[in-house]
Amino acid sequence: MTTLIESEEHKALRSAVAALGRRYGRDYVTRTIAEGRHPTELWAEAGKLGYLGVNLPEEYGGGGGGIAELSIVLEELGAAGSPLLMLVVSPAICGTVISRFGTEEQKRTWLPGLADGTRTMAFGITEPDAGSNSHRITTTARRDGADWLLTGRKVFVSGVDQADATLVVGRTEDARTGTLKPCLFIVPRDAEGFSRHRIDMELNAAEKQFELVLDDVRLPGDALVGGGTSHAPGTGGEDAGLLQLFAGLNPERVMTAAFAIGMGRYALARAVEYARDRTVWKAPIGAHQAIAHPLAQAHIDLELARLMMQKAARLYDAGDDAGAGEAANMAKYAAGEACVKAVDQAVHTLGGNGLTREFGLAPLITAARVARIAPVSREMILNYVSHQTLGLPKSY
Repeated sequence: MTTLIESEEHKALRSAVAALGRRYGRDYVTRTIAEGRHPTELWAEAGKLGYLGVNLPEEYGGGGGGIAELSIVLEELGAAGSPLLMLVVSPAICGTVISRFGTEEQKRTWLPGLADGTRTMAFGITEPDAGSNSHRITTTARRDGADWLLTGRKVFVSGVDQADATLVVGRTEDARTGTLKPCLFIVPRDAEGFSRHRIDMELNAAEKQFELVLDDVRLPGDALVGGGTSHAPGTGGEDAGLLQLFAGLNPERVMTAAFAIGMGRYALARAVEYARDRTVWKAPIGAHQAIAHPLAQAHIDLELARLMMQKAARLYDAGDDAGAGEAANMAKYAAGEACVKAVDQAVHTLGGNGLTREFGLAPLITAARVARIAPVSREMILNYVSHQTLGLPKSY
């Protein structure tokens, strides 16, 4: 993959992370999954080297970079066959929200650990009956003296079993209008009334999925991100919940794109290697256009998706949230489509070998679909582009 528009610093980061990823590789990930555990060794080393917190502020132990740098980390680990899904959640979503909107105490408490990997945080937004419609979120928080009581359910929450806390999207009632507005709460894993149940998934991944139940979970007042009603735009608390939410969702889309591009690159590299060596008649199968052209098309699609991802990351890091929203959605869409096509073509290139354990491509058939449906479906992205970008009327 070319890196023509990247700085020398980005190229150096890409090279260093790629080397780390190769030292672990796909065999390491496969082994941890088989053993039913998390890739803790890779996570710890990536944290020690400063890669997990490369996007977080330096004063709290981070690298002082942005989502552009963090997306490089995830993409290169994925291209080496050893992606870390929690990079999407812990430093990208939760770390970003806390660094932008958290109180000083919240920053001091959480950011250093998120940066070096000694602490992780999950993110709970999806609900059984809400789906893509965040306006139907029913998890609610109500005041009880100085505390909050949080009640509701969340589904498809990644990595809760390894997280120290979960950043939960709830809603509070606006005293002036009576309407519900979004707010984000930091819920410790051992909070009373906070329970988790693993969802049985066909997806073969180290990070498990969970349903969360919050039954009048009592939280201190400072569990609310920002700490209380804000009196200035963007400073956190009850009046900034929507800003906080989108501050986390745009990086989530960029990082999902990075995850998909890395996976697609890994599958494509395995197919190219096989096509160079596999000889059935007189020449390697990669000499035949029926094999070569689809692989070339997969490479082009991945490159184009990466360009949109880089655009989205740079817009976000520059503070252009509106521009980043459009680009991040497009990047996630393009990367998801490119990943599925690359994986499918890789398996097709290997034929029967593409479904064997030896070559390790078969699990990616399911995993590649994740980028199409999560964290938002491609259809909802098309809805977004059709009415936000093209100005067409909404259908919902």
